[in-house]
Amino acid sequence: MWKLKIAEGGTPGLRTLNNHVGRQVWEFDPKLGTHEEIMEIEKAREEFRNNRFEKKHSSDLLMRLQFAKENPGGIDLLPVKVKDTEDIKEEVVRTTLRRAMSFYSTIQAHDGHWPGDYGGPMFLLPGLNKDGGWGLHIEGPSTMFGTALNYVTLRLLGEGADDGQGAMEKGRKWILDHGGVTAITSWGKMWLSVLGAFEWSGNNPMPPEIWLCPYLVPFHPGKMWCHCRMVYLPMSYLYGKRFVGKISPTVLSLRKELYTVPYHEVDWNEARNLCAKVSDTSS
Repeated sequence: MWKLKIAEGGTPGLRTLNNHVGRQVWEFDPKLGTHEEIMEIEKAREEFRNNRFEKKHSSDLLMRLQFAKENPGGIDLLPVKVKDTEDIKEEVVRTTLRRAMSFYSTIQAHDGHWPGDYGGPMFLLPGLNKDGGWGLHIEGPSTMFGTALNYVTLRLLGEGADDGQGAMEKGRKWILDHGGVTAITSWGKMWLSVLGAFEWSGNNPMPPEIWLCPYLVPFHPGKMWCHCRMVYLPMSYLYGKRFVGKISPTVLSLRKELYTVPYHEVDWNEARNLCAKVSDTSS
């Protein structure tokens, strides 16, 4: 059974300067939990699995089940419904505040902080949609950027193109049905070029020399929003180097899987400005 360990460190490789305060580590112990507790967790998992396209967030269910046993003693007060401002009396406010304090006291960790899942953006927790694609975040519709990069990631992790029990096939079908990866956004084109599954000539120019311009130039990239600066500086370096990783059998296979035409026939000049429309059938 999975258990959330708070401020205990976890593996020996984790370092700390504050005795691991605020650190959360999930640890699996096959001997942990009674039969009833395991059945309760399996029920929660099944309910989430059956409703994952309607309610995509986990709601910290496993953590809440664990904390319900570790932090007992919440005040059981009935909620107060207010229909008009005239109904807001002192006792109503007092009851509402007591319910809020009781609730948050039961989900507070022993070291003082309130743990919780942060899995919305794609780079933290990709959300697979009903149409076989992935969006930019867990509630988002499928996009070429999300679908192609998640598909490629799974392939690099060892998943076969046809052995994903339907998931890989659906993902590839979504990509091909929306024009292939030539229609991926600019950041996706760059990463696929580094991998060797997209040609650098299919990217719009990102000359590193522009960073050498005087900072007083109005369009100096150093004046971009901080996240753009952090992305485009290494991107322009890679573009200038035309860096390509080792061409492995998996990369050669991806060149066949991700395009609607043979790789050597792709019009890379046209591909520079192609971008797929967002799917509206992913929910």
